[in-house]
Amino acid sequence: MDQKQIIDRFIGKYSFLNNFYQSSIWFEGKQYKTCEHAYQASKTLDIKLREIIQRAQSPLEAKKLGQSLHVREDWEEIKIDIMRFLIKEKFTNPFLRHLLLSTGDTDLVMNNLWNEKFWGICRGTGQNWLGKILMETREHLKKEVENEDIQFSSVI
Repeated sequence: MDQKQIIDRFIGKYSFLNNFYQSSIWFEGKQYKTCEHAYQASKTLDIKLREIIQRAQSPLEAKKLGQSLHVREDWEEIKIDIMRFLIKEKFTNPFLRHLLLSTGDTDLVMNNLWNEKFWGICRGTGQNWLGKILMETREHLKKEVENEDIQFSSVI
C-alpha cells in the first residue's frame, strides 16, 4: 500500500508555504510584506498599531509585535477566516499559485519545534490549521484551473 506523501517543513524548496515568505499581501486596503505581517496587524483594530506592524522590518519582528498586543475581542472567532483570506490573497500571485498547485495532493503539515499547535503540529500534536487552509486553497485553485480549461476548450 502506498503511503501518502507529506510536505512537513515549510522551508527550502517549500518555503513559499510559510507565512514568513516575502509576498505582497493586500488586506483592508493596505499592502503588507508577508502574510505574517498582515495576520499580526489584523489582531488589533488600532490603526496606529497596525501601521507599526506593517512597517516591521521582518516577519519575525511583526510576529513579536503581534504577540505583545492586546488582541481584539472577536479574535478567536475570526482568526481562521482572516488566515483563509490572507492565504487566498497570497496565492493570487501566478508564480506562487503555480508552486502551490505543483504540490499536487501531498498533505501539507506545518511541523514545528516552537510549540505551535493551533496553526501547526509540534512533536506529533496539533491542529495544523495552516496546512488545512493551504490544502483548501489548493483545491479551490485546482477547480479554477479546471473551469478555465473547460471554458477554453469550449471556445476552440
